[in-house]
Amino acid sequence: MWNREQRGDIRRKYNSRPNNRRETARRKITRGKITRRENTRRGSARRKFVRCAAVISGAAAFIIIICALISTLLGKPPEVPQSELPQINIQQKLLKKNQYSRPGKALRKVRGIVVHYTANPGTDAVANRNYFNNLEEINKDREKKIYASSHFVIGLEGQIVQCIPLDEIAYASNDRNSDTISIECCHPDKSGEFNKATLTALKELVTYLCIKYHLSTEDIIRHYDVTGKLCPLYFVEHEDEWNSFKEEIGRTIRE
Repeated sequence: MWNREQRGDIRRKYNSRPNNRRETARRKITRGKITRRENTRRGSARRKFVRCAAVISGAAAFIIIICALISTLLGKPPEVPQSELPQINIQQKLLKKNQYSRPGKALRKVRGIVVHYTANPGTDAVANRNYFNNLEEINKDREKKIYASSHFVIGLEGQIVQCIPLDEIAYASNDRNSDTISIECCHPDKSGEFNKATLTALKELVTYLCIKYHLSTEDIIRHYDVTGKLCPLYFVEHEDEWNSFKEEIGRTIRE
């Protein structure tokens, strides 16, 4: 027979055994509570993420709308329709697309007109246009490549030849290629002074472009004003003649 001490040990061992059913139930309840808490936390995190995404999307849309409004208010009006522009005779002889003179890059906003001279006395508009057009061939044998062109070339007899579409950039005005129309002018001698026919055509073309793109005389510049290059030479060396030229354009625009 077991004595009292042995019976007590047996009772304690029996009482220390877990009740499998109750323990299993308790564990299930505990796991359920943990699962519910985790689901609650996940749901809360998901809702916060959705709210944050909505706020960010709304803020981005607001910024885009504000930028569009500012651009509209500060930008220049759309260009004037062709039917409302002054009559002008332009010979369109577009260059073939190539990397050296007509890269085909978009000119999205016209903010100025840059006047140049060819620095090639006695040559005419078509000859200078052809030079631009042949640069791909000319550059084949050159280590240092030439990149050059212009939207327009005005000849010694006042003919206006267009080389580049007005919605594409030309390689003429360095840092201002991206937002300006360029005009090369032929000249009879090394002084760089334009003859009467060339100067008259230049005034007509600049006036036409100013009206077309809502530009003022402040938007008419020389290549010299972009880089410091002596171009157009005569207008750089005779500042008063340049100012008179712009004043005449201004009067015509206001009429």
